[in-house]
Amino acid sequence: MNILVSNDDGILAPGIRVLANACREVGNVTVVAPDREQSGTSHSLTLHRPLRPARTHDGAFQVDGTPTDCVLLAVGALLPERPDFVFSGINHGPNMGEDVLYSGTVSAAMEAVALGIPGIALSFAGRDPELMSSYHVTLVRLIRQITSIGSFPAETLLNINLPKIPADEVKGVRVTKLGSRFFSGSITPMKDPWGREVFWIGGGDVTWTVDQDSDQAAVKEGYISVTPLHMDLTNYRLIETVGSWALEL
Repeated sequence: MNILVSNDDGILAPGIRVLANACREVGNVTVVAPDREQSGTSHSLTLHRPLRPARTHDGAFQVDGTPTDCVLLAVGALLPERPDFVFSGINHGPNMGEDVLYSGTVSAAMEAVALGIPGIALSFAGRDPELMSSYHVTLVRLIRQITSIGSFPAETLLNINLPKIPADEVKGVRVTKLGSRFFSGSITPMKDPWGREVFWIGGGDVTWTVDQDSDQAAVKEGYISVTPLHMDLTNYRLIETVGSWALEL
């Protein structure tokens, strides 16, 4: 079994080493990841300059592009065979609710699905590399189970979030839906050295809706959250309603 591992935190991030080491106990692993942090790049592609993948001393590839670039290049040019699975992560910080729309980690898995390959995104709700490393055995078990699925659902990726606790304290696995949250105070006005106004996006306070079936609730309660995400964003329930609007030119 051939497994491609990528991420959005960059090839030097501890999380990708944890994930790659777990995947190596299940199959043959190739790492193709950005050469620097690409958090929040979503599903963006680099179209206006060439990409220069470079081989590292341990056989991995680092790419001066986005997570989506990495998966596209790996499948289309760098690997001798198409991978059977693409695992993306482990992200340093959760990817829950609307985060999946911004996440480079999730988008790498999404690009795999777009190419007809099962994609799995993994994120850790904390920042402590040692705490993340405690999940090695748990990850191997999850990866074995996922890769043994006989027929992986089409146009579907799995978004997995690990709680910010030691692995031996995890209560189990919950299959969840996406939660919903909103930010307040996430835009900070500043002045540049010339006194001109600039804005920094990030931080602020996060408020989550209360929903026990959500990814956020599961992780908060000490469970691993597994959320199946579908590539088709069509709201089928509204097709007839929008059709009744009689839109025309």
